[in-house]
Amino acid sequence: MFESFSIIFTIAALFNFINYKWLKLPTTIGLMILSLLLIIPITFSKTLFPEFYTFFCNIIVNADFKTLLLDGILSFLLFAGALHVNLAALAKQKKSIFLFATLSVLISTFLVGGLTFFGAQLVGLELPFVHALLFGALISPTDPIAVMAILKKANIAESLGIKIEGESLFNDGIGVVVFSGILLIATATGEHSAAEIGAEIGTLFLEEAIGGLLYGLLIGFLGLKCIQSLKENPQLAVMMSLAVVMGGTTGAFMLHVSAPLAMVVAGLLIGHKIHINQDKNPIQKAINSFWEILDDVFNGILFVLIGLAIHLLAFNTSYILLGLLAIISVLLARFISVLLPYSLLKHEEDKPIKTITILTWGGLRGGISIALALSLSEELSGDLILHITYIIVLFSIIVQGLSIGKVVKRLYK
Repeated sequence: MFESFSIIFTIAALFNFINYKWLKLPTTIGLMILSLLLIIPITFSKTLFPEFYTFFCNIIVNADFKTLLLDGILSFLLFAGALHVNLAALAKQKKSIFLFATLSVLISTFLVGGLTFFGAQLVGLELPFVHALLFGALISPTDPIAVMAILKKANIAESLGIKIEGESLFNDGIGVVVFSGILLIATATGEHSAAEIGAEIGTLFLEEAIGGLLYGLLIGFLGLKCIQSLKENPQLAVMMSLAVVMGGTTGAFMLHVSAPLAMVVAGLLIGHKIHINQDKNPIQKAINSFWEILDDVFNGILFVLIGLAIHLLAFNTSYILLGLLAIISVLLARFISVLLPYSLLKHEEDKPIKTITILTWGGLRGGISIALALSLSEELSGDLILHITYIIVLFSIIVQGLSIGKVVKRLYK
């Protein structure tokens, strides 16, 4: 795994360099496109240099994308993102963010699941309804990391930027909890009654979601106190912040609480209390620089892996057709799942339809959807779901990611 990780990291660094010097695209989009281009010579090498092709395939397989993301990289990315969020601005939008991260995910899960179920029948594929719901759950959490840099440069209301940022931080954790709940239903045997399954899902929510939030407060508070006592030792302060993420994530797995939610809460608390965005004293500068670099490193690895792993899939006409239908279903479900919660509250932005359009088109899907799809066995339609998930993620990152800046400018002329 270390060899695979090292090679993927080197490719990510090289692609980052090429993108910075020549392509000038948003980093994640540039890495994805370069990774897809690299697949072309690798595919041709299958007949000319079969040993190299096998070696490269093994690198991707040994990297263990699902475990690497869900049990590692995700915690680092969420903590790094939460560190720099303006907690005061986030608090002003708390009702919107709460609804987007919970109600929107649930609405989208059932809409996407239902539409994909009928879409599968339309193209002649077998996809049980509960499996379609699993797909709806894994594809509903948005991952706007790739688009945040574009939105910050565009002339949009600060409240809208906070909504997108806050939603992206919290709905990953909520999405995993919803996915786990539906997975319980999908794998339940006839020995379990509906009441027993419902009780299990309720317990899962309390343990994972509520437990994750409380656990995040605890480790964030302990980490903060340690960091605040190290005024003359910024290197040790950085080490303590790293311990919060690594030790905190491991502890979350042992306690069966949501590590993603815990990392978001811990990052928000530490970043707010040490005034990370001021970047004036040695500790602020050290933690800021360290986590910005780590964020770039792990984002690079994540999106290179997404791009390179696609050549291991075997697409057919039916999968592609269902994937194209699923793109429409996901966008429609995203629009409705944003519109309904948005309409329940008052907002600072003028012309709400513009805001809803940006929230819809800017709701990118990314690595967490692929990682959850990889966790599904063949008995749960894992192969079909993985293929259509990949189609949506590629469309989301490349098409939506490249065009969101133009959409924002056109709407805010």
